[in-house]
Amino acid sequence: MRQATINKLEPLDYAGTEAINTICTNLTFAGRSVKKVVFTSNSMAEGKSYLVMQIMQNLARRGKRVVLVDADMRRSFLVKRHRIETDGEMLGLAHFLVGQCSLGDVLYETNVYGACIIPAGRDVSNPMSLLDAQYFAAMLDDLAANFDIVLVDAPPVGMVIDAAEIASHCDGTVLVVEYSRTHLRELQECKTQMEQSGKPILGCILNKVKFDTISSKKYYNKGYYHHYTSGYYKHSEEQQQQQ
Repeated sequence: MRQATINKLEPLDYAGTEAINTICTNLTFAGRSVKKVVFTSNSMAEGKSYLVMQIMQNLARRGKRVVLVDADMRRSFLVKRHRIETDGEMLGLAHFLVGQCSLGDVLYETNVYGACIIPAGRDVSNPMSLLDAQYFAAMLDDLAANFDIVLVDAPPVGMVIDAAEIASHCDGTVLVVEYSRTHLRELQECKTQMEQSGKPILGCILNKVKFDTISSKKYYNKGYYHHYTSGYYKHSEEQQQQQ
C-alpha cells in the first residue's frame, strides 16, 4: 500500500478531546450496519473537514481500521490544510473514478496507525457524473468490507447537491453546523436535502462554540450530546415556535 504523511495534526484541548470522544462513541453506538458515514455542512468553512480528520484520528486510536475519503472534488482543502505528502505522484478519488488508476493506487496508509486516506485528486468542475457512476458505490462497498468504518468528507450540501448523491451510497449522514452562523431555516433545508438520499441523518455537530457565553463543562457534559443527536431538530423547532 502506498504511504502518505500527514504533517499537520492539530492538537485539541481537554474540552475538544472530550467532544470528539463523544462523537466517536455515538458513531460506535449507531450500530454495526453503519459503516459508511458522510459528513457535510450548509456552507464552507464551518469546520467539517477539520472535524472529520479529528474523528479519524480518534477512531484509529481506539483500535479501529478507518479510512477517510475526501469526496470534495470541486474544492478540497484537506491535503493543503494538513500538509499531506505522498510517496510519488499524488493520485486521488477523481483519478480513480475516471479510470486512470486502480483503487490501490489512491488508497494511502498514513502516519496515524490504523488510518488510511483517499485524497480528492484533481479538481473536477462537475463531479456528479462520477459520483453517480457504479464505480463510486462499488468503491465504498469495497472499503466497508475491508475497514471498520469509512468516513466521507463531502462538499457543503447548502452549496452543491454532491453530498446528497454521496449519502445515497452511504449508511448515514452527520451534519456540521457552525455556532451562531447557520440559520434554522438553512439547517432545515440541509436536513430535507440529505433525507432525500433515503438514508438517515445520524446527528448534528454544533461547532465553533463561543466559550465566553457557554460553560465548557455544561456544554460538553450535556449540551454537546444533546445537539449531536437527531433530537436537535425537534428541539430547535419547538424553541422557534415559542419565540
